[in-house]
Amino acid sequence: MHEIVRKLGLEELNAGGFCGDWLGGGDRLESLSPIDGKVIGAVRQITPQEYEKIADRAYNAFLKWRSVPAPVRGETIRQLGDALRKVKSDLGALVSLEAGKIRAEGEGEVQEMIDICDFATGLSRQLYGLSMHSERPLHRMYEQWHPLGMVGVISAFNFPVAVWSWNTALAVVCGDSILWKPSSQTPLCAVACTKIAERVCRSTGVDPAIFSLIIGPGKTVGEQMLNDHHVPLVSATGSCKMGYRVGEVVGKRLGRTILELGGNNAIIVTPEADLSLAMRAIVFGAVGTAGQRCTSTRRVIVHESIRGALIEKLIAAYKQVPIGNPLESGTLMGPLIDKKAVDSMMDAIKRVKQEGGEILYGGQKLEGEKYPGGCYVTPCIAAARNEFKIVQEETFAPILYIISYGNQSRASDPSRDRKGAVSTDLDESIAMHNGVPQGLSSAIFTRNLLEAEQFLSTAGSDCGIANVNIGTSGAEIGGAFGGEKETGGGRESGSDSWKAYMRRQTNTINYSTELPLAQGIKFGE
Repeated sequence: MHEIVRKLGLEELNAGGFCGDWLGGGDRLESLSPIDGKVIGAVRQITPQEYEKIADRAYNAFLKWRSVPAPVRGETIRQLGDALRKVKSDLGALVSLEAGKIRAEGEGEVQEMIDICDFATGLSRQLYGLSMHSERPLHRMYEQWHPLGMVGVISAFNFPVAVWSWNTALAVVCGDSILWKPSSQTPLCAVACTKIAERVCRSTGVDPAIFSLIIGPGKTVGEQMLNDHHVPLVSATGSCKMGYRVGEVVGKRLGRTILELGGNNAIIVTPEADLSLAMRAIVFGAVGTAGQRCTSTRRVIVHESIRGALIEKLIAAYKQVPIGNPLESGTLMGPLIDKKAVDSMMDAIKRVKQEGGEILYGGQKLEGEKYPGGCYVTPCIAAARNEFKIVQEETFAPILYIISYGNQSRASDPSRDRKGAVSTDLDESIAMHNGVPQGLSSAIFTRNLLEAEQFLSTAGSDCGIANVNIGTSGAEIGGAFGGEKETGGGRESGSDSWKAYMRRQTNTINYSTELPLAQGIKFGE
């Protein structure tokens, strides 16, 4: 553990603020590994006064950075990607140490950082605007995109490095500077990433304040950033409760937000599904990261005719999931982030039973020498109904709710009504699927083209991500990431998400000696 920390340039006590200089005059914040409960290292948080200094430096860095040609900005991000390649193993191990992810997922998160740097580097030559035909003669009209400003990034513990990179790579290429407030549960990952970015800037002569860092309490430092008029955009990843606060405060000053909040993701399994394929996707989606992804599979909506067979396969697979130290080879599920998360899971299981559900497998705390720290559990499978209050909520833990639809008497019917539409059974499952407040990720398993197309249609999934024959987790950086309803409506990462980090400007040039008005208006004649 100490060797990994040392190789990333971390110390026993690290400054928690950066703006070209490292600052930290506030309270000590210890980082405890969920693997064994031991202290990995500590951070000295910043004070409200230090926030002002950091924000001022980051804003002034933006004023210079915005005039740097975009392809030159892209070169900085290219070099950041190269620097990340060199530390992929060590930074991935730190993610495992601090967030409890298995080694493959920790390194996979760093690979996402590398991939988005590659994406943003190419993007630096593709910040295209449009040209439009003017209705006025001898006029040219077009739009262009300008850098927006200092972008605030709030990240959560479960993706302690990737979410920063999704926002940062795009925003920096777009000409913005970054003010990053990471989760207080994973501060060392943030310090390590900032040190890597600092080294890239020092070697290329770029002002490192474009990668500024603020580690501190949400009630002080976090609120300062939300209220800061020099922060035109706040991109926040976390709970719906946090998102409501961010949206309220930033919206009150007419700032912009990118909100990527909770998910209550479901997989519909129809009678025409490949059950083995569905089972593998469900297990990865529900058990991966110990159920602590915003895209984790929370609900399986399965046709009654195949419910028993699917449950049997799932229980058999769950019994074979190796649980333990995420740094050890062969482990597929590590610990929850802390004991509070374990308590939340146990409370959710209690509520399932109180509402009339049944625990089909798992849901126990794991203790003993193999499970130090008190954060290990067995993943849980529960029979439930979609309308249960606990099912309507997002519990950040490996609890999978099995929900039935359809009935046995219709199982063998290909089920088309007289208009050729897919069965009302599928309508029922989609209604259940959409019948939660969140709308992030979704999937259907079927080999029936009509069922697949209905799920992807305007009358199908209401989520920002909808998949066919793959699970709810594992989004690629090329597509815009985010969801609808209480998930917040924001989009990060690929596609045209870069537009959120820039301001659009429409330009009209009159190269005539006349002054015609739009809409044929005559004024003063």
